[in-house]
Amino acid sequence: MRIILIYITLFLTFSVVGQSEQLAKNYMQQGQYEKALSIYQKLYNKTPSRINYLLGLVESYQQLEQFDKAEKVLIKRIEQAPYNAQLLVELGHHYDLQGKSDQARIYYDKAIETYKNNDSNHAYSLAQTFEKYSLLDEAALVYEKGMLDNPRANFNVQLAKIYGEQGKLEKMFDSYLSLLQLQPNYINVVQRNFSDYIQEDATNEANTIFRKLLIKRLQQNPDILYNEMLSWLFIQQKEFKKAFIHEKAIYKRNDVGPQGIIDLARIAIAEKDIKSATEILNYILETPVSKDMKLTAHKIILKAKVDNANKKEYKAIVQQYNTVFEEYGKSRETIGLQVDYAHFLAFNLDKKQEAITFLKELIDRERLSRFQSSRVKMKIADILVLDQKFNQALIYYTQVQNALKNNFLAQDARFKVAKTSYYKGDFAWAQTQLDVLKSSTSQLIANDAMELSLIISDNSLEDSTQTALKIFAKADLLAFQNKNEDAIATYEKILTQHKGEKIEDEAFLRQARLFEKEKQYEKAKINYLKIIEFYGDDILVDDAYYWLAELYANELGEPERAKELYEKIIFNHADSIYFVDARKKYRTLRGDAIN
Repeated sequence: MRIILIYITLFLTFSVVGQSEQLAKNYMQQGQYEKALSIYQKLYNKTPSRINYLLGLVESYQQLEQFDKAEKVLIKRIEQAPYNAQLLVELGHHYDLQGKSDQARIYYDKAIETYKNNDSNHAYSLAQTFEKYSLLDEAALVYEKGMLDNPRANFNVQLAKIYGEQGKLEKMFDSYLSLLQLQPNYINVVQRNFSDYIQEDATNEANTIFRKLLIKRLQQNPDILYNEMLSWLFIQQKEFKKAFIHEKAIYKRNDVGPQGIIDLARIAIAEKDIKSATEILNYILETPVSKDMKLTAHKIILKAKVDNANKKEYKAIVQQYNTVFEEYGKSRETIGLQVDYAHFLAFNLDKKQEAITFLKELIDRERLSRFQSSRVKMKIADILVLDQKFNQALIYYTQVQNALKNNFLAQDARFKVAKTSYYKGDFAWAQTQLDVLKSSTSQLIANDAMELSLIISDNSLEDSTQTALKIFAKADLLAFQNKNEDAIATYEKILTQHKGEKIEDEAFLRQARLFEKEKQYEKAKINYLKIIEFYGDDILVDDAYYWLAELYANELGEPERAKELYEKIIFNHADSIYFVDARKKYRTLRGDAIN
């Protein structure tokens, strides 16, 4: 019992002391230095050996400009521990605060000498003290010596951070690469840090330094890491053919397969570089890789061609699909290609019934798994919606939901049930489905569900007849059917017949996006400007800023105006989904050399 009482007493004592220290810190943060000083004096008097109590006391004196008292405390402790380099830095900083830079320099140098001559001091804690007072040269020197003295020490992250702040880009890159040699799993973190310096412009100083350093290291040591980093660099510069050279080198030396090459092709397609993507994927088709990989390559090439083709190219695309089917057959192995082909027939060639028959024959012909069958049924349902056969489409979507339950595809099917109900004007049932999906495990589906739910709810409260909402849903359906001009005209009905209603800004935005698809850029610009002018405080203004900035940057040749709009997102809409992209593009337009 006595031992328990002792433990309780000790626990309460430590708890009270800990609370006192936290209270002192709070007072310091609030600028109530006298109160902080009173607490730190008591803590220090009780336990003078605790360094954090001593430093808190010293800082309190310094903030109150009681420099003599702070100096006495520091000197007294240094006399007791003359080889404590950290305390020497604190004394040097004390003199710096008073403008006595020469005297401060004496103690900074003494701290470094003490560290060099005394192994009991730890490099990390001393360097951190220098960093605390922005003494970066001194901190770097200590970290560097710490790694020389102890080969097992790894201060590459700390050094890289300091070199970056100093603008010593080559040394920064070099430190990060040294880190990756020791800990390759840090690659994603390192690449994120590099993104603050590397730009799309290949002539940017940081890009040039990094490229030369990688090539130099690769020549000295053909480590696959340097191929990976060069590939990453060229991707940032959108030089996909150069990245391809290194992805091939990685593939030939690695046992993981050509997935990196496939991923590179996808990135090139996303950046509209179809020519480079085709060349990259043709390499897969000409290389002895698995059948699945070859089919994936065909699928990506064909989908990219469909997405970027004009009507004159449709015949060649049909022939290319048939060539692939002749080589690989129409079987379970080519389901992905067959579904894509059906989509092409329905959405591009307007052969809806032919597409549905093609897919139904696939279900009847092959012994498909539940997932494969559901995937085919989802496409049949999409085509039925395209053909405005909503009730039939709902049957297929529901079959997918029941077959797969909590699978991602089932959630997608539920969302499409909601979207189909919305198209046909059954807003109540659509809202019921969307309420379930708001908590979807898929963030993308949850966001889409929330967006559609808000459109329905916001525009049902204001107008019980839902007249404008019905027109809006019809316009959305026309856009889904690729009837862009009809959709634009239908959104225009809202803008003329329902001026000032809540749905107006949504109509402006949807119409603007379609104007862009139809290359009517000036009309799109006017719509975005109207959202900014009349709906500057509403939820869609960051969309308007971003897409107008993209329009100025990519189509209208006005980069300065684009830069202004990206800047508005950065400073006024930090929670926007466009924030990260806007910041990166803003820096590129501004011509930043480093972060």
